Amino acid sequence: MSNLTANGRNTIEEIARRYGLSSGAVEHMARAVSNGGGTMAQFNVPELGGSGQWMAGGMTMVGDMFNSGLQNTVSNLCGELSNAMASTLFFEQPKTTMGGGSWPEWLGQPAASGGQNQARYAYFPQARRLAFDHGNGGALVLLDTGDHQISGFSQQQSGLSDPFGGVSVSSQFGQFALSSFPVVDQNSQGESTMSAPPAPAGNPDFGPEPTNMPFDTQGQDTASNQAPTQPPQNTDDILGTIARLAQLRDAGALSEEEFSTKKSELLARL
Repeated sequence: MSNLTANGRNTIEEIARRYGLSSGAVEHMARAVSNGGGTMAQFNVPELGGSGQWMAGGMTMVGDMFNSGLQNTVSNLCGELSNAMASTLFFEQPKTTMGGGSWPEWLGQPAASGGQNQARYAYFPQARRLAFDHGNGGALVLLDTGDHQISGFSQQQSGLSDPFGGVSVSSQFGQFALSSFPVVDQNSQGESTMSAPPAPAGNPDFGPEPTNMPFDTQGQDTASNQAPTQPPQNTDDILGTIARLAQLRDAGALSEEEFSTKKSELLARL
């Protein structure tokens, strides 16, 4: 059952009429934009060429990647949905609880959440915070996510010394362990002081580690026994890699020439 609010449904139907799309396709895009914190979206909509990716102010990738008209449509649609969501509540949010209590109200609504065993965690884009509760009655841990727009969580094997049980997140910059983010001490109004990440020193398993990238963006291996990153094998992986390369180019980590070379190599695999 859809959890669209009345305002959200009316807005989606009005946008769908103007773009000549079905309401279902626009709702799918709205959810993708919402999951990306309003700045990015990963989607798979047949009416819009299948799989694709959008980043605010960045590259828009669609299945028919040489169809500039379709790219413009997706870019304009996502931008309009993002702007509309900033002023209108699109989706009803159930009360999110954790360890028997609610998340602090000042954090706002989570864009992504997850859980394992007794632990629960959620990402709050408006506050730029990630909340983690071990579920054992201890204090809520808050992490500063900075410029990361977190789209999901995953869990990997970890040692007993990892305070977050091997949980990592995916953002527009790659894959990062929770222990790579600084811990924030905050009061009920959200005023904060920052401390170092709680990851054990010298353990490469908990450093920032981009995934599906053809090279290490830090210029060195993050773990000497890590298997070499395999090149993307399908359209979704290739589109995602190109989009991340564009982010590195925009951040100054890649030159335009390096980006163009890598992009050509990836497109040749399609």
